[in-house]
Amino acid sequence: MKNPFLTFLMPMSVLFLGFLSALLLPAPWFGLSLTHKLVAMLHLSDINQLYTLVFCVWFLLLGALEYWVLRFIYLRFLKV
Repeated sequence: MKNPFLTFLMPMSVLFLGFLSALLLPAPWFGLSLTHKLVAMLHLSDINQLYTLVFCVWFLLLGALEYWVLRFIYLRFLKV
């Protein structure tokens, strides 16, 4: 990265695209038995804590994936 602004822009873009994913894409849903097993295995107090963790990880991963795909398209095809 030649421009120091890009090092600041990268995490901001991932978070922004993760937010857009939260609005557009559904999060994964586990079955009831797997949900209870995960709650017990991770020592959580209820299912809400599990899905809070799942949503955070899911949308950050989607945001990072979208960022890298859009960055690849921009650098490969659109940048002059």
